[in-house]
Amino acid sequence: MPSLTQPECAHYIPPPETKEDLQFADLPIIDLSKTHTPEGRADLYPQLRDALRTHGFLYAINHGYTQAQRDRIFDIADVPFNDVSPDDKKTYTTDVEKLGYFAGYKPIRMWKVDSENQILDQIEHYAINLNVTKRPHPTPIRPFLPELDEFARHNHFNILHPILRLIALSLELPEETLVEKHNFDRAGETSVRFMKYHRRSNDEEERSKNVWLKGHTDIGTITILWSQPIGGLQILASDGKWKWVRHIDNGLVINTGDMMTFFTGGYYKPTIHRVIQPPLDQRAYDRLGAYYFAMPDNDVRLLPYAESPVLKRVGIERQCLDKDAPSCETWRKARAAAYGRSDLKKGVEYGVEEEVIQGIVVKHYN
Repeated sequence: MPSLTQPECAHYIPPPETKEDLQFADLPIIDLSKTHTPEGRADLYPQLRDALRTHGFLYAINHGYTQAQRDRIFDIADVPFNDVSPDDKKTYTTDVEKLGYFAGYKPIRMWKVDSENQILDQIEHYAINLNVTKRPHPTPIRPFLPELDEFARHNHFNILHPILRLIALSLELPEETLVEKHNFDRAGETSVRFMKYHRRSNDEEERSKNVWLKGHTDIGTITILWSQPIGGLQILASDGKWKWVRHIDNGLVINTGDMMTFFTGGYYKPTIHRVIQPPLDQRAYDRLGAYYFAMPDNDVRLLPYAESPVLKRVGIERQCLDKDAPSCETWRKARAAAYGRSDLKKGVEYGVEEEVIQGIVVKHYN
C-alpha cells in the first residue's frame, strides 16, 4: 500500500508583496472552473480572445489546485537549487546547444543579457519533461517524482487543454483541434521548469540597467506561470511601455509563444516580456518560479489553420511559406540552441536585436 506521507523538504517562505507604487498591466482574469461546461466555454472564449489579442497575457484562477498544493510545489521547486551538490548539478546539466532542449540544469552565467557590456544571466533552471521519468534526476529530487508527475498532469489536462479548447473555439474550429496536437504520451519536450533568479552585484545591475532577462518571446504555444509575489516580470504593452505583472495568490499567468503564432497565422502574437530587478523592498530575495512550458508533439508541423473561418475573414500572416514550415521539433531545437548564446544584430527598430532562425527573423528587446 503506498505511503500517505509526503517526503520532507524545507518550506519555502516567500517575501511579502511589494508596497512600491508600480505601473501594473491591467490584465483580465478568467475563471477556469467555467471550462467544465459547454456554456461556460462559450462564455469564456471571447474573454480569452480579447485578452490575448490585446495584452498577450491573462490571469487564470480556480484551476483546481488549493493554496496548500501550490505552496507545496514551491517547496519542491527549491530542492534542485538548495539540496543538490555543485558536482551533481554539473552531472545533470544538459548541453542545450547540442541537443536543442532544456532538461536538468541550466547553470547561471550561460546566457548573454547585455552583449555590449558583457553581462551574463544569473538564472538557474531545472527542467523536467512532462514524462517525469524520461530522464534521470539527482538523488534529492527522486522522492518527489510522484508529486511532480501529478503536477505535470494537472498543468497539462486541467489548465493547458482547457486553454487550448478556448483558443480553438475563438478560431471557430472544433474544440479538440489544438488539444490533439498536445498529447501527454507522445514524443515532445513540454516541461515543468523551476527557475531561480539569483541576485546580482550592484555593478552588474548598473551596467545592465537592471535587466535580468531581456525582452523575448517564448518558444512554444502556451506558457503557464504559477504566480509568486517577488516582482520582476514585465510585459511590453501596446503603448510601447514596459508594465509590471501583479501577483495573484494561487493564480496563474498565461501567455502565448512562437508556435501559437504559427498555428494561428499571426492572430495570436507571441507575447513580448522580460524580467528586471525586483522592486526596492524585495531586492534582498532571490526570485523562485514554477512554470509549465507547453509545446506540440515533436512531429507536428507548424502550419496555420487555414480552414479557420476567423482566419479566412481576417487573413493569415504566415511566418514562412507552407512548404517551408518547420516541425515543432525543428523549431524548438533551433530556438533553444540559439537562445542567449548567438550574436544578435541590431534591428531596424530602436532597442531591438535580431537573429534568423530557420529563415525567420526572431526579435529580442532590450
